[in-house]
Amino acid sequence: MKYKYLIEIAGALMLARWKQTLVAAIGVTFSIALFVALLGFMEGLNNLLDGIVLNRTPHIRLYNDIKPSQQQPIDLSEKYKNYHNYISSIKPANTRIEIYNAQQIINKLKKDDRVEGVAAKITTQVFYNFGNIDLNGIINGIEVNQESALFAFSDYVMEGNYQDLEKVPNSIILGYSAAEIINAKIGDLITVTSTEGEQFYLKVVGFFQSGLVEIDKVQSFTSLQTTRKLLGVNSNFISDIQIKLKNLNEAPALANEYETFFNVNAEDIQTANAQFETGSSVRSIISYAVGITLLIVSGFGIYNILNMLIYEKMDTIAILKATGFAGSDVKNIFITISLSIGIAGALGGLSFGFLLSLGIDSIPFNTPSLPKVNTYPIDYGIQYYTIAVVFAMATTFLAGWMPAKKASKVDPVIIIRGK
Repeated sequence: MKYKYLIEIAGALMLARWKQTLVAAIGVTFSIALFVALLGFMEGLNNLLDGIVLNRTPHIRLYNDIKPSQQQPIDLSEKYKNYHNYISSIKPANTRIEIYNAQQIINKLKKDDRVEGVAAKITTQVFYNFGNIDLNGIINGIEVNQESALFAFSDYVMEGNYQDLEKVPNSIILGYSAAEIINAKIGDLITVTSTEGEQFYLKVVGFFQSGLVEIDKVQSFTSLQTTRKLLGVNSNFISDIQIKLKNLNEAPALANEYETFFNVNAEDIQTANAQFETGSSVRSIISYAVGITLLIVSGFGIYNILNMLIYEKMDTIAILKATGFAGSDVKNIFITISLSIGIAGALGGLSFGFLLSLGIDSIPFNTPSLPKVNTYPIDYGIQYYTIAVVFAMATTFLAGWMPAKKASKVDPVIIIRGK
């Protein structure tokens, strides 16, 4: 029964100063709305920017890295065994880029419960020739369906059908920027010259656009069979094995494990794209800092309003304590006022923040480098709404607790005697 009266008194005090109460609630609403919209927009932007590269990057890449031999002939000499030998102009070892027993490695990886999928790949340098134009390029021979399923290849093919690489013999999907430079259209035959000087005619069946112009100037895709023809190698030739894991965070540890077990070089996605993760982290930190600052500022507003309310209602507080209300009751009244402002502001802020996110999500965003992105990106993750509510309630509680503690210590005798 006592709590019922406390709530009624808190409501009466809020209504007595309804303008100030409304201003405090609007401050919380505004802070939460901006926090939710800002975090959703920034994380959506992070996902878009990182996805340009990270979606197309295997979690682990197995390959043969051509390096100088770790053991030089002088190291085999007993005479110079205990010497520090300095050797200059060391040439790379005469090793092949092909992965030995690649198919057996792929079969083994497919049985690993930690692996989501595996795709073979062959990479080779070429020259694109079309008319009088020669352009340096890189051809990626891929397993078309696996590449699309694991690394969203189809999402970046802006014109043409990616499956034509398998259906149409000797076909190629050109990087969009490369196609613009050599003025190639779908259906054209271009000449490709391999590093060995062999020339082949390939039919353009589509254009690929990653969003990174420098990559799209040189990169193109063919099927594994077509790339093997270009290189003149056997049907088992594979230069790269791309692995997608069920848990991305396991990539560094598994890369070391596979490198030792299969005796090949392994590169994990964290090492290959460390700069992108750093950029995303910095942007997220800035967004959280700005959003939390807004909530703290709104908390100071509530503190000031409750502080003024206590000074204006000293006589009311004195009467309450004189009629039997304890100091803890008075403190609960003002904490109730503070939390009521926080709850009202939180509900309004979540609704307004969601509508603001929808508004941003509907704003047109057209750029030639990202043809499949039509509006500004927004992440509607529930975690942003949860963080906003929890932090807003904590801020409003602390903002109300300090004035409430002061009100609970008011001596009614002094106040009434002063009146």
